[in-house]
Amino acid sequence: MSEKNETTTKGVTPRSQDYARWYTDVILKAELADYSSVKGSMVIRPYGYAIWENIQKEMDARIKATGHSNAYFPLFIPMSYIQREAEHVEGFAPELAVVTHAGGKELEEPLVVRPTSETIINEMLAKWIRSYRDLPVLLNQWANVVRWELRPRLFLRTTEFLWQEGHTAHATEQEALEEALRILDIYEEFAVTCAALPVIKGQKTNREKFAGAVTTYAIEAMMGDRRALQAGTSHFLGQNFAKAFNIQFLDENNQQQYVWQTSWGVSTRMIGAIIMAHGDDKGLVLPPKLAPYQIVIVPIYRTEQERATVLEASNRIKQDLSSCLRVHLDARDTVSPGFKFNDWEMRGVPVRLEVGPRDVASQQVVASRRDTGEKKPFSWNCLAQSMQELLSEVQSTIFQKALAFREENTKRIDDYETFKEFMEAQGGFALSHWCGSDECEARISEETKATIRVIPFDREPERGRCVLCGGESEGRVVFAKAY
Repeated sequence: MSEKNETTTKGVTPRSQDYARWYTDVILKAELADYSSVKGSMVIRPYGYAIWENIQKEMDARIKATGHSNAYFPLFIPMSYIQREAEHVEGFAPELAVVTHAGGKELEEPLVVRPTSETIINEMLAKWIRSYRDLPVLLNQWANVVRWELRPRLFLRTTEFLWQEGHTAHATEQEALEEALRILDIYEEFAVTCAALPVIKGQKTNREKFAGAVTTYAIEAMMGDRRALQAGTSHFLGQNFAKAFNIQFLDENNQQQYVWQTSWGVSTRMIGAIIMAHGDDKGLVLPPKLAPYQIVIVPIYRTEQERATVLEASNRIKQDLSSCLRVHLDARDTVSPGFKFNDWEMRGVPVRLEVGPRDVASQQVVASRRDTGEKKPFSWNCLAQSMQELLSEVQSTIFQKALAFREENTKRIDDYETFKEFMEAQGGFALSHWCGSDECEARISEETKATIRVIPFDREPERGRCVLCGGESEGRVVFAKAY
């Protein structure tokens, strides 16, 4: 056994000791990703990429079910495109990677490496859209983007990352608004049912909205260290880009109109959210819907005769389960069963099936849940159905645990001293009143490092006083320190 394999399942730094170190340890030891030689970039390893593929599969089906089609647009964008929408270029200027030379020559116009695709897509929409009959345009792209990060963290903030970005054009403002909110609903449903992430859905403040958008909507999740993570965003762009790129159409009255637009995206930071929301001191805890392997079978034997019997049974079990589940048989002879247990715990496989000689004789398996550690025997009879039911229970339990954690660490706070103490001591989500001014929002952020994550859609109408200045407020917003 190689030295690398020997060290794979050694313990990670406890979360309570150093959460940031724990997070990195889990990613490296579970072989999700590794550091690239280019600062801020990461290599996504096969196990990590398999999680992303499952995210893609689930999300892509939802996107296509609402009438969107996948397309692909160039990685390189002329600088002049970026500069057409003033707020957009100002928002992205510090993060742009720019190509000035190619083919041994200086380019006549610098090219920006795609930070997002609004500009290049809108240049094409201006060519394609002529009439109201051409609308709506519903596009999605699976791609990589580059934003030069000063403080990178694996999956959370990297110079290059993967995502899906949707871009749509509509004839009316109402249609575009409905589209932006429809996508946010899809993101929420995916987060809850697939990633087992309880999220708060709402609107971003003007200070936090996407550069170039009229309104940004988002889903926010609480991580295991009580910080917030923005798990998905949907932007109502109004006619800002349409006017910058002259995207017009003839309406039914033969009048020229500008289109109304949206854009929206979920990225590989979703993997970071899953790690931090569900992981523990043993490593990953993956929701079954997205786990590369939902079940791993570990054969246990001492003699060659036992080996043959147990492996034959394990292969039959795998074949039976593989028709409906993602199953892996760990038949390695170079490591012990104990090593395998630790290895698959680190990798967060939802259910481990142990098969030994006595199990074969009894025609059963022993199932061990990653989320609770509970062990229970199951008969070979109707095993596929039993495992589907067990995995459904694991998925639900992981979600409920994350939801309970968020509720335990969400406080209604009405005075600023208590607010500051809360953010300094334990952190979490503070539901506090805010007067709506940029000045108060900026000062709170500067003094406490907490930002307004969202103005929740489901907040109760409640008149109050701003937690900082005492000005009138129509309801509470969600404050938190965030990634």
